[in-house]
Amino acid sequence: MNIRNMVLSGLFAALLAICAWISLPLGSIHFTLQTFGIFLALLTLGGKWGSVSILVYIALGAMGLPVFSGFQGGIGVLLGPTGGCIIGFMLTALLYWLANSLLGKKPLVQIAALCAGLLVCYLVGWLWYCRFAPMNFFFWCFPYLLPDGGKLILAYFIARRLSRALQK
Repeated sequence: MNIRNMVLSGLFAALLAICAWISLPLGSIHFTLQTFGIFLALLTLGGKWGSVSILVYIALGAMGLPVFSGFQGGIGVLLGPTGGCIIGFMLTALLYWLANSLLGKKPLVQIAALCAGLLVCYLVGWLWYCRFAPMNFFFWCFPYLLPDGGKLILAYFIARRLSRALQK
């Protein structure tokens, strides 16, 4: 394994924690910058190493480090109401990795894969959340659609510049 990629994966796992800490509560679900961090990690590091950074982030949280939203950590968070979204982050990464492996790293493929991954994340998060309090999927996801779309676009342009800088 390349030390550079391992270090970058660790740095992006830390960035994911910081993105989780920046949050606005919207009822029991917080609006965070986690999806921005997910998008940025995948677009900058690629499917494999971006997935590693997300897995490291989830593992750190599962071990009890306060990396999740609201400075929380532990298995209880993963098993709680928002655990499905956190699992959905990993599914987003795997879907992105698969799409890029099969279809190439073209900008349209990347954006489409992240959009599809976000929908999978929403679906898994909603299904998981319904175990605790049934809620309409549209109304559960709607407040997040526009901001997450903006985060995806912002992450795309930042990742392009960041990738060029990391190549030097």
